[in-house]
Amino acid sequence: MHTLHLLLFVSCWLVESTISLKSMVCPELQPRGANVSVGVIIDGSSRIGKEQKIAMSMAAKDLSHCLNLVLHIKDLHALNLINHEHIDTIIGTLTPEQAAFLSHLKNPPPIISLSPAASPPPQPPPSFNQMTLPAAHQIRCIASLIAHFHWKNLISISQDPTLFLPLSRALHALDISIDLHATAPVPHASIESELLKVIGATNSRIFVVMHCSYEFAAILFEKARVLGLLEKGFVWIVADEISNLLDSADSSLLLNMEGVLAIKSDYSTNHNNFKAFKSKFKRKYESSFPSEENPTPSIYALRAYDAVFAGAGAGEDSEFLSGKLIFKNGFLSQKPVFHIVNVIGKSYREVAVWSPELGFSGDQLHSIFWPGGERSVPKGWSLGSRERPLRIGVPARGMFNQFVKVTYDSGRNSTRITGFSIEVFEAAVKKLAYDLHYELVPFNGSYDEMVAQVHNKSFDAAVGDTEIMATRYVYVEFSQPYIESGLVMVVTVKPGLKDSKFIALNPFTKMMWLQLAAVSTTTGFVIWLSEFAAGNDQFTGNSILQTICSILWLSVTIISLSQRENIKNPTSKLVLAVWICVTFVVGASFTAVLSSMMTVPRLEPSVREIDVLRNSNAAVGCNANSFICGYLINVLNFKPNNIKPINSIDEYSRALDNGEIKAAFFVAPHAKVFLAKYCNGYIASGPSFKLGGFGFAFQKGSPLAIDISEAILKVSQSGHVDTLEQNMLHHSNCTSSLASSQEAADDIRLGPGPFSGLFLILGCILGFAFAVAVVRLARARWTSFLDAVWASMVVIRECCARFGSTYFGVRRDTNSVRVIYVTSTSDETSVST
Repeated sequence: MHTLHLLLFVSCWLVESTISLKSMVCPELQPRGANVSVGVIIDGSSRIGKEQKIAMSMAAKDLSHCLNLVLHIKDLHALNLINHEHIDTIIGTLTPEQAAFLSHLKNPPPIISLSPAASPPPQPPPSFNQMTLPAAHQIRCIASLIAHFHWKNLISISQDPTLFLPLSRALHALDISIDLHATAPVPHASIESELLKVIGATNSRIFVVMHCSYEFAAILFEKARVLGLLEKGFVWIVADEISNLLDSADSSLLLNMEGVLAIKSDYSTNHNNFKAFKSKFKRKYESSFPSEENPTPSIYALRAYDAVFAGAGAGEDSEFLSGKLIFKNGFLSQKPVFHIVNVIGKSYREVAVWSPELGFSGDQLHSIFWPGGERSVPKGWSLGSRERPLRIGVPARGMFNQFVKVTYDSGRNSTRITGFSIEVFEAAVKKLAYDLHYELVPFNGSYDEMVAQVHNKSFDAAVGDTEIMATRYVYVEFSQPYIESGLVMVVTVKPGLKDSKFIALNPFTKMMWLQLAAVSTTTGFVIWLSEFAAGNDQFTGNSILQTICSILWLSVTIISLSQRENIKNPTSKLVLAVWICVTFVVGASFTAVLSSMMTVPRLEPSVREIDVLRNSNAAVGCNANSFICGYLINVLNFKPNNIKPINSIDEYSRALDNGEIKAAFFVAPHAKVFLAKYCNGYIASGPSFKLGGFGFAFQKGSPLAIDISEAILKVSQSGHVDTLEQNMLHHSNCTSSLASSQEAADDIRLGPGPFSGLFLILGCILGFAFAVAVVRLARARWTSFLDAVWASMVVIRECCARFGSTYFGVRRDTNSVRVIYVTSTSDETSVST
């Protein structure tokens, strides 16, 4: 037992001597044994204040062999310290504003602040240094972390409202916005109600907690856990004010923070001085605060310990527990390095390291344990739930209720919302990979006002016949357009006959004319070939050119049976008979169609060009609830006095008929609906000005905009949008004899289809006649060939006979053949047999 006590005593002595190694080097600016009074201002009831108190007491004891250092520890009463005559330095959790107040007093001492990271004050007080890095470094780290995961909106919670502006600026540079900034409530009992307000006011699910005390964080995460704000889909990021206390935190806080990403300050824990300090600190903390669960010191204890040395005049080149204490512009001049840690269970693990020069290093950012045990990166945006569905605004006063129609049932106290735009949105929602809970809310303002409601977060989205425009895109994000659009002018019509230089060609299509030419040429060729094969002398030519000309001439003249040649061959007559039938049918059809085209009245616009309206100061109408009136004035340069706002679709018809307006301007989808309803007497005229199309509006950065855009493409490519549009126009049930007769006249241009049966019969007859002619020609040519061969053989035989009798004395006898050999010399001739 005595041996054990001795070992314990030696161990404690070694620890005491180790922790005193640093204090053996006395502060250079103070003579040995000098009296130094240090005023300490801390919150003794907080976890950080308790650690700071223990650490500074240890520092004072370690300096006792060098200096007569006295700590005047007060609890947030700085003025009492200033009234003390012998205060050489003030150390404590002072804000720049408090330090600025103290600097105006007579002979203010140097101040070392132990407050967490903060923004530099506009006019820092003299001799004021903060034992922390500037908040700008940590803000950059937070902004980089959010941008890394492509989140666009967040909620910030802080006990220091001055950090909102620098955080907002850093995020805005990365196209990230703060939906809501919540200042920590006092008292803390109202945290739950404040969280409920925050969740109800925005759909963002990214929380960033900065500059909050340990006690506030404990209540915050306990309430958040109860409210379900640490389930799947949520993201929590805490700054180093809380993260630096994770090593000192109770297990209950760590369990409530499971899944949280924390940003810890960088400091070394491997050197012997820290290990000795940690061992001694834990013993003193346990003895002073036995009810505390975790006695491990945080970086706040290390900085409090080092601050006493700095206040006693220690040199800046000395190596302290938290690093070298070099101040620049009132802050520590240390390399800004932060460790990104992920809280899991009762502990945490490091997932990355961030620095301004290198950004993130480490490969664990893809394997984070998110709140609720989720492994995939949360969207960071609430897509609605049964308890809190998305609020989607729809135009209740739209002129064209074919797109959005709001029907109120007072008996059932319900609202029914239908229309083409609603059907497209519902079809797109069905294509999403997840369930979307939403409610449609009628809005009685203008379209621009409805878009503004989405921008200010009153609506999560807006669905309707909303035109995508650059001025609106500044405030909201639009989906892929679900229907094309453009500015269209509609005017009254005047009847007139068809006026065309080539109207005689219009009854037949180009393909029909080409097929007629081909059939006629083929028929002429077959008849010529048939007659030529039969030996008709009128179908022979002296040259190839004459033959071709004869064929082409025959192809033209047989249409009217005016050919000069006589047709003798029965096969040719058969072909000609069928051709006469075809010609009669085709000619009669041509005459009927041409008569219809020349006698049916045509619909012609009363005004063809916009310039005519503008130059004549004619009145024009536009939707009073739309952007069109402003577009006519600002883009098309119409005079405001000539613009007449229209409030209903029926008012357009009346104003055009009685001459109040000479033209009405619609977006293209609305023009289709108007012309489908009033198809008798109105027509679209002039050029169409391209616009963005109809789309759905979402809040900036909403991931739903991307998902709905993809779903719209799927619905459009399937043809469902076209079907819905046809159904919408079909319900107008418009009938007009003038319009239908014109459309009928335009649609009866004849092609080869109606005559395909006749052409098939003619083709078979032509094929038969051609085959007969070819056989006849081949037979005649074969007979002539045999006769020529036989004649050639006879000629050859006679030639051979004559040649043989002359030169060889060959003589053919009927009974025998005698060969006479004749030998001739100069003197005599001899004959032998």
